[in-house]
This record gives sequence, structure tokens and C-alpha cells, in this order.
Amino acid sequence: MFAKPQTEHQWFDQLVGHWSFVHDCIMPDGSKSMNSGTMDCRSLGGLWLICESKGQSSEGDWVSVMTLGFDPAQSSYVGTFVGSMMTNLWLYKGILDSNGKRLPLETVGPSFTGKGFCKYRDTIELVDKDTWILTSAYESEDGDWVQFLSAKHTRI
Repeated sequence: MFAKPQTEHQWFDQLVGHWSFVHDCIMPDGSKSMNSGTMDCRSLGGLWLICESKGQSSEGDWVSVMTLGFDPAQSSYVGTFVGSMMTNLWLYKGILDSNGKRLPLETVGPSFTGKGFCKYRDTIELVDKDTWILTSAYESEDGDWVQFLSAKHTRI
């Protein structure tokens, strides 16, 4: 039973390639950091996008892997994220916006307070064929979404 790529899977073709990035972070405690690195994105059978990143931060070198796909049974984009700087496996689920430029991915992970969990949203926004932006936000206790990361990716 080999699945065939659908129109939704083709959206990932825009992200295939080699990218450089700069991450600007503002943590809830007000501390700021800037990270830079590279990301290599490849297709896995036209059904999955595999993005492998490596970068440097003030705390040391890091690597991460993000997988993205589309699950027709759920009518949703799905994926995962893992990084060498954390122990949590992030499970993504999202729906592409109506203009086809923004893919918000909802997930749940450890709260910045260190107590319990909260909702997170990573959003991929296509700017043009050589630029895309990843933003990350968490849902605060009062229900507001607070952005803490913005990462501009530029095709190499």
C-alpha cells in the first residue's frame, strides 16, 4: 500500500533546498539571544519533508530535525520536531491558510515556567521562492499568544 503524493504534499516542494537562517529569540524572562546556522530540507518520497538544522548559540552548538507531511485521514498537516538541546518530542498538527502562504502548526510542550505544559504554535510563512520565516509562540495563562522566536531562512 504505497501512498501517492497529493496536492497538499506538493506545498513542501517550496521548502526543499539548502537554507541559512538567523533566529532572534526573546524569552519570557526578557533575555534575548540570536542564533545562526543552516538547514537542509529534502523530500522523502514526495510525502514528507525532512529538515535538518545545525546552529550555534551562546550555550553551544545544536542540531534539530523537523518532519512535515500531510495526513489525508486527518485532513491536516502533521509533523514532529526534536532537538539536541531538549528532551521533548514535539508533535505538530495544522491547516494551511487560505492563501497558501502560512502553515500554523499547533503542539503542546513544557511550559517556560518549568511547571506543566502549554500550547505552542510554530508558523511557517512563505515570503518568496528564496525566503521563508518561522515564528514560534506560546499561549500564556491568560490565553494570549506570545511570540518568542522569529527565524528568517534564506536559500543558499
